[in-house]
Amino acid sequence: MWLKKKDKVIVLSGKDKGKRGEVLKSSGEGLFIVSKINVAKRHQRARSAEKVGGIIEKEMPLHQSKLMLICPQCDAPTRSKKEVLGSGDKVRICKNCSERIE
Repeated sequence: MWLKKKDKVIVLSGKDKGKRGEVLKSSGEGLFIVSKINVAKRHQRARSAEKVGGIIEKEMPLHQSKLMLICPQCDAPTRSKKEVLGSGDKVRICKNCSERIE
């Protein structure tokens, strides 16, 4: 997958179109949980004395086709390409500014 944890992304479509956030978690099916984006309200039952019941807000996963990576150097949404260094390491490169994305 071309997105990783702690990457900055922008939402391309849906109710949160144009919002920016950070990838918190990814799953193998191309779904990502982004901070403060695609928030849904869930009714939670009180399980014990410590866990209080009520309505909680929870971030729901988004498909990778709705997200685009934001380059940290040029601060613009960009596609990335993969490049292999002489040491054999693979790195992501911004197609706009040709800088390495860490």
